[in-house]
Amino acid sequence: MKKTSLISIGAVVAASALLLTGCSASGGGASARACVILPDTESSPRWEANDRPALETALADAGYETDIQNAGGDTSKYATIAEQQLAKGCGVMVLVDLQGAGVTVAEEAKAQGIPVVAYDRPIEGADYYVSFDNEGVGAIQGECIVDGLKAAGKDPATAVVVYMGGDAADGNAKMFYDGAVSVMEPAGIKPAAEPAGVWDGEKSATNFEQALTSLGGKVDAVWVANDTNAAGVITILDKNGLTVPVSGQDASPAGLANVLLGKQTCTVWKPASIEAAAAVGVIISLLKGETVTTDMEANGVPFIAVTPTKITANNVIDVVTAGDVTVADLCAGAVAAACAAAGIK
Repeated sequence: MKKTSLISIGAVVAASALLLTGCSASGGGASARACVILPDTESSPRWEANDRPALETALADAGYETDIQNAGGDTSKYATIAEQQLAKGCGVMVLVDLQGAGVTVAEEAKAQGIPVVAYDRPIEGADYYVSFDNEGVGAIQGECIVDGLKAAGKDPATAVVVYMGGDAADGNAKMFYDGAVSVMEPAGIKPAAEPAGVWDGEKSATNFEQALTSLGGKVDAVWVANDTNAAGVITILDKNGLTVPVSGQDASPAGLANVLLGKQTCTVWKPASIEAAAAVGVIISLLKGETVTTDMEANGVPFIAVTPTKITANNVIDVVTAGDVTVADLCAGAVAAACAAAGIK
């Protein structure tokens, strides 16, 4: 008989820790193999730098084989990887969606009786969804814009704010947007310009430059969905001698550097180790043949949400202390003095 367990995020993390320190997988073969597909290396450095090692290490330490591959931003390659993994055999399929490619793979896996965990990005038809509270991420970003405008002496209701969202094909992008708007709209903010969303720093720079030109070079703040896009926006602000509130997420080295330099108001830290621990708790339960039940849903899929953290110049050091970015990666060149001022050595 399959076991049933009610898992909240705290319970998942605790269960993962217990499994990692005291248990190993029984049996072998495909039933003890976790297949994982990551989306790319361009939308964020986190996939290879943080998520891959966090998932691989946690599952290996618990005694499970993993096959973690990256689609490199190519939906055809995503499908090919899935075919190869399924042919070899998977006990569970863990997918970070790429422009909807995860939906077809999820259908194929479930047709073979393989449970599917949507990781970080929602996938229609998945059995479980493990991610950070994405609307909560957006709300933090919205707070940064509202607070940044007020600190600059600007009335949010009359401020010229540009919205730079993520790729609409990524289900998380709408949640980030909705969370941000839930904070910015009550403050009176309306978008003065809103280019099409992308997950691409160079395209974001181009799109923002066009928006800035259309506004006659006037902008008071830019809501940006992640650090990679924010970096592109900041290149254009720098080019025009402008410093305004800018949001982001991922606590990437570039994003943290921009926060320390005063070019980005905040980023949102989503430690891969915590998200991976939550996912590992679910993955191991599924590999052991257990049924996982949750007390939340997202678009009809059982959802395990992880709490994100707001990062400003005052607490960038927390990300360094946790080991999610090194001093060497963060504090090079022009950032060295800002690191020293923030107590980062």
